[in-house]
Amino acid sequence: MAVSSSPTLSTLYFSTNLLSSSPAARAPFDLPCSSSACRRSHYTAVVCSYKPKSELATGDKRSLLESYGLDPNAFLSESAPKGRRRKEGKKTERGKQVTEEKAPEPERTTHRLLQVLGGKAKRKKLLSPKGMDVRPMMEVVKGSAFDILQAAGGCPASLRPGRWLDLFSGTGSVGIEAISRGCVQAHFVEMDPWVISNVLQPNLEWTGFLDLSVVHAVPVENFLKQAQHFVGEDRTFDYISVTPPYMLVDYAILMDLISRSGIIGENTFIVVEYPLRTNMLDSCGCLMKITDRRFGRTHLAIYGPTWAQKKRK
Repeated sequence: MAVSSSPTLSTLYFSTNLLSSSPAARAPFDLPCSSSACRRSHYTAVVCSYKPKSELATGDKRSLLESYGLDPNAFLSESAPKGRRRKEGKKTERGKQVTEEKAPEPERTTHRLLQVLGGKAKRKKLLSPKGMDVRPMMEVVKGSAFDILQAAGGCPASLRPGRWLDLFSGTGSVGIEAISRGCVQAHFVEMDPWVISNVLQPNLEWTGFLDLSVVHAVPVENFLKQAQHFVGEDRTFDYISVTPPYMLVDYAILMDLISRSGIIGENTFIVVEYPLRTNMLDSCGCLMKITDRRFGRTHLAIYGPTWAQKKRK
């Protein structure tokens, strides 16, 4: 028995005499055959036809072949349909395109553009990341802030001894400046592991202030909410610097967190760097704003105890 497929036929035929070429030798499948030739012949051909645009489903093909006593596995391929293969190929190509279009992240590098402005480590160069992902306090702003703090503390040559908290520390330039000018300890809060290991820690080692420093690798918000957990019972600081990325914080929420965190004492000074068109309150907890200066698009606000405000007047 032979099985074949032909796109030109649309009905099933069987042949009683394959050697005959006359039209009478062929008859529709449902016609009876009474001739002696038909009874003598044992040659039968089953023709499975299909139309390319409306191909039978795999299940229908199996049923059709089984009805003629054929093994479907001998004639049907197990490979996926062409349409499915085409779709899978497109998905793969699209996936490759997405992978190719995704640009690799540029390697982060550092340079030495910052320096310590005063004190024991004066003129020592500090590392800072290239690019704008970390924006250190400008040196003119930093110098002005420390001059105001030293004058307010009654000692123009240096800071009053105390502890400094550097929030959003980044390079650590503000806290390092504080240690260089007289602070006995500085706490740095920075959440970027790369900045800590490649910028902040090398700067502390280079200036020799590693033993006087504590680094907290946590978000500032978490630190303020759990200050007692990070610094112990004595969680008040003498100085606090706040230098966040301008566009990523809400200053009203941030200052409210600071005022309720328990890190502010009666004699604490807070240095806040903020952008133009930001409204800063006249007080933060028990502290009053003692100065507010503008440096181009950057503003500097300093909060302190009332006695420091009277001294400046």
